[in-house]
Amino acid sequence: MSHPPLPARPASAAPVPDAPAARGLSRRRLLKGSAVLGLAAGATALDLSGLPPMERALADGGVDLDILYIGAHPDDEAWTLAAFGQWNEYEDQTAGVITITRGEGGGNAVGLEEGPALGLLREGEERTAVGLAGIEHVFNLDAVDFFYTLSAPLSHEVWGGRDVLSRVIRVVRATRPDVIVTMNPSAVQGNHGNHQQAAMFAVEAYLLAGREDVFPEHFDEGLAPFAPKRLLRSGSDGQAPTGPDAVATGFTPLVASDVVFGAWNGTESETHGKRWSAVRDDSIHAYRTQGWHVFPPTTTDPAKIPAAWFTLIDSRTPFPDPTSGDTAALGGASLPVEGGLPLGTTLELRSEQFAVQTGGSVEVEVEIGSPGSALPGVQVELEVPDGWDAGRRQVLGTIPAKQSRTATFTVEVPESATPGEHVLLRARVTSRKGSGENVLPLRTAGVVEAGIADRAEIAAFLEWTEELGMQRLDALVPTRRSLGQGRAEEFEIVVRNRSEQVQDAEVTLTLPDGFTAEPAQLLVEGVPALGESTATVRIENTDPSLPTANRAPDGGVYAVTVTASAGGVAAATPQGLHLVPRLVASRTEGVEVDAVRGTGEYPSEPIDIGTLWEGSEVTPEDASGSTWVTYDDAALHVFVQVTDDVLGTLLPAEDNKQRFRTDSVEIMIDPRGTSDHTATTFILGALPGTDDGTGGAGGPVAGRDHDNRQGPIEEVAPSVRIAAEISEPYQGYVLETTIPFAELPDGIDPTRMGFNVVVYDSDTQDRTGQSRIGWSTFPGVQADPFRWGVLELPGLEAQPSAPVEPRIPNTSARSVASPQSILQSAADGVGLGGFPTLGADAVRVDKATRRRREISAVVRTAAPGTRRVFVWDGERTVGELEAADVRSAREVVTIPLVGDVPADATLTVAVSLENEDGAGAGAAAVR
Repeated sequence: MSHPPLPARPASAAPVPDAPAARGLSRRRLLKGSAVLGLAAGATALDLSGLPPMERALADGGVDLDILYIGAHPDDEAWTLAAFGQWNEYEDQTAGVITITRGEGGGNAVGLEEGPALGLLREGEERTAVGLAGIEHVFNLDAVDFFYTLSAPLSHEVWGGRDVLSRVIRVVRATRPDVIVTMNPSAVQGNHGNHQQAAMFAVEAYLLAGREDVFPEHFDEGLAPFAPKRLLRSGSDGQAPTGPDAVATGFTPLVASDVVFGAWNGTESETHGKRWSAVRDDSIHAYRTQGWHVFPPTTTDPAKIPAAWFTLIDSRTPFPDPTSGDTAALGGASLPVEGGLPLGTTLELRSEQFAVQTGGSVEVEVEIGSPGSALPGVQVELEVPDGWDAGRRQVLGTIPAKQSRTATFTVEVPESATPGEHVLLRARVTSRKGSGENVLPLRTAGVVEAGIADRAEIAAFLEWTEELGMQRLDALVPTRRSLGQGRAEEFEIVVRNRSEQVQDAEVTLTLPDGFTAEPAQLLVEGVPALGESTATVRIENTDPSLPTANRAPDGGVYAVTVTASAGGVAAATPQGLHLVPRLVASRTEGVEVDAVRGTGEYPSEPIDIGTLWEGSEVTPEDASGSTWVTYDDAALHVFVQVTDDVLGTLLPAEDNKQRFRTDSVEIMIDPRGTSDHTATTFILGALPGTDDGTGGAGGPVAGRDHDNRQGPIEEVAPSVRIAAEISEPYQGYVLETTIPFAELPDGIDPTRMGFNVVVYDSDTQDRTGQSRIGWSTFPGVQADPFRWGVLELPGLEAQPSAPVEPRIPNTSARSVASPQSILQSAADGVGLGGFPTLGADAVRVDKATRRRREISAVVRTAAPGTRRVFVWDGERTVGELEAADVRSAREVVTIPLVGDVPADATLTVAVSLENEDGAGAGAAAVR
């Protein structure tokens, strides 16, 4: 990832696969088809006795994980490792990690490596970090880590969504985890787009891996359908207690229907001789390329040590009270529960509706599946909120072994229920073998509901949740739109009818002082049953003196409520407007790019770029600044003046990238003010000074980053001019640039261009930043063009739209070129990169011996393909051969050793073979 937000210190949507057996089916039919939920028991009990030995090993004996974490980058799993470690140490729970990319697009605080070389470094860091928690299985899926983005759709497109989803599901089917843990799949404000998309893949894998009609080609590889039992999100939103009693006290979620489990990080580790919180610190410090080695250690005060929290997304099995202990997140899925239903019992709740009308009813099915033995005396009760009614307890009697029974409840929702509330229905099941429970989250709804239309990316996410029956993930995704200071915009109002009759809806917009809507009240007639209608309103910021961005209360979000009434029921939908700053620039008579703001060059008043955006608080003397903007017919001219008290690391000129590591400036331009993500924008990043090689400050360098075309400015925008001057004695710096309109990735709309200036402040020499300031400042704003400020250039004519196709990095580190991945695949049989495996005999290393400065090895290949050979010493590659095309053969290869390799070093030869059918791995210790 590229310049992400400063890490917290302890603390169109992804399509469903068009599988060959399912072609012609709609996504909705594919998702609702045969036993999305009901395969949980059957998929794990398939008869594998007829498979050949190798295929049976892959399907039923290769790797059997209890827990599988699915993330986007190395280090995404870091905050879960204290929990995973203690579960492994004390409960013998085996965890693995899927990492979609190797993070080769991220920063490097310890060297000049980038691209694939950085990716392999980060893989090594991840394996070291997770290894402290007992995790040996890390599956890097070879998708490219491009630049920091908040766009899940862009991530899906760049990664090749269907292909990556296939690889995720292949690993799930090969490793058979009972519990999947992932990141936040919701399109909440500021959620990293790579993180969101990785989590969306995790949700889809949880729902689809047990399906026989999804990626059936996997079964030709010897795999079988497998449905995990539980899906958790790492982290939660709400109030978290700390200390040894944190889990017993319980988490207070922001969304009432969330179920949150915990595991206290302060548990003592007998293996490591210290608390798991301290072991997690060691893990975090292993991510050195990300600058995490400078993070301070966790508190040693037990009362202040936090817990790791996990939010339930879905469960196919009963679970215990979340406050019952540190293993409750796994109880009923991978661990038995004392007094609970037998391990292997399934318990699922289903409803055709998520949004249930006040005064209406909804049918809820509760399905109980027995494990390998019968469940006698089964009774089911559905617990509902006060005032609701679900009828009496139902008696199902004995459920024979490996069979299921369903109880159907008609739930009556009272008219007095408040629309918009998130509620939990809880099924309690008892039998003579134990008891258990599971939940179904629902939301109350009015007859009609209305709101400002969502941005395209949010609308696509909401459609995705509806098609998967996962609307519970919408709970923290309020509609937020932007409005420029003192401007007026037209917004579409969407009215949704939740009833089965045509409705006339009365809609009212309630806005804060300083904003008006025209009309503020409207009647939308004839909204179709279970459908929607739209209307348009004009919203204006009538008080341009209101503070913008995070200068304002609530982070610059001004509350808007849209209330829709029909049938005597009023449903209020809370929404909001981001008020962003606005600059009406003045034309210049001419600018000389010399780092001097000459008289008359910049006639406009400056904008303040000193508002804290992220990181440590700053004083004006520590970090602040002003920017002047002007223009002529051909170009935009920008002058930036920064006050700073400590000069950060001077990087060498060739290290002109990832500028957030030291003092630098980014200037962001959205030519038409309509970009959904930064791949259609222009972002100039500049270092005001560089290391001249003698310990002094050399001239500036600039480049483009996380935008339409990245690279050194002389290569990707050669007509841009830049100059900078660092003050002596040091009190800050100035930077001046001219950006011709012809270098922008689209024709400009001078009435509403997106524009922002942000400053990265570093007070260290270790290539880590401390604070970020800027003009339009919201969390994640560098990747959110819709929240940049508005720049108007009066008198210029709008240019026709002529978008330039984005150039996205496409070089990723690959598993067939990673000795660590090859060694793991050779041991566990899971295909390299999540691709099909060529089988255990595809490539073998029969013998490896050392002769002083070289290794001799006998390599057998059973199929043609590209062969790669490495020598690994446990920490680094100390020898390798160039990739070679080979045929089925036995060959003696000689690998020269590189560098100082002690005579007693423990060495391993790792070999990969790759062809159009997949990849194979072989390894042997050097004797």
